[in-house]
Amino acid sequence: MTYQSISKPKHRQFGKDEQLVDIYRIQSQALLAAHEFLDKEKIVQMMPIMLSPITDPLNHEVYEASIEYLGQRLQLTKSMILHKQIAIAKLDVRGIYIISPNVRLEKGIKTDRHLLEFSQLDIEVRDITGDTFRELMESLMIHIFSCVKRHCSRECEKIGVEIHTPDRPFNVYSSKKLRKQYGRDFEAIISRKESNLFWITDFDREFYDREDPNNRGSYKNYDLYYPEGYGEALSGGERDFEYPVLLRKILERGQDPNDFAPYLELAKAEQLRPSAGGGMGIERLVRFLTKRNHIRETTLFPRVPEEPISL
Repeated sequence: MTYQSISKPKHRQFGKDEQLVDIYRIQSQALLAAHEFLDKEKIVQMMPIMLSPITDPLNHEVYEASIEYLGQRLQLTKSMILHKQIAIAKLDVRGIYIISPNVRLEKGIKTDRHLLEFSQLDIEVRDITGDTFRELMESLMIHIFSCVKRHCSRECEKIGVEIHTPDRPFNVYSSKKLRKQYGRDFEAIISRKESNLFWITDFDREFYDREDPNNRGSYKNYDLYYPEGYGEALSGGERDFEYPVLLRKILERGQDPNDFAPYLELAKAEQLRPSAGGGMGIERLVRFLTKRNHIRETTLFPRVPEEPISL
């Protein structure tokens, strides 16, 4: 084969790439603001884990993303929730955070806000309630938006957006009440109705989210949402950490305890601690700040569900 016979790859248009430079500058400022805020709160940064015998089971089905190494099956990280719980119990710190790459090979999902490969600002704080964590996240978001508005006015003008700093208090809704009122699409409907960031609480999902001890079937978890139809920003909750509770909930969900053996062994030895936390999608944050129509516009190398991956 001669060099001339190799087909040339298709490149993005220069105009879009020039806008992406401004979007990346806004992203850089948003991350700098997050680092500054969390450092002041005495929350310590950890590096991410990409391969592990265990990872987040999620509350929806995805294609398997794993490799075999030295006869051991290792999962690509879907989120660092289990590692965050372990870290917060082992380290003598108030809290930890990670800029964590995640791989979720989604099945049958094609939206304007999902990527197969994305990054989360993943945070976990020891010995606090979900209410306290939500207050912390509201302060974080206000700080991020304020810093981007102050330092990226030129970039925002070039791409045609205006940053509005969120107002407190953020509204709080129950998922069960919203579902009764609006049906199964309640998240999208309420996101379009709201004009400020808001919370939805009490979702039925993963085994590690704390069940209300006074109301079985109700959960001390929460998601933060963007207004204007942009949808979920952050997902989190208080954590269950006691072995009998975790084992019961794993079995109730039809999951195999062996898939979480190292984590359950720590729980059985009473080496996990109470905590609360959450994970915020970086690309979704940048999409909302820059008002992009699709999350693919926040990255030079988008990996979008149901589409082939190039380069």
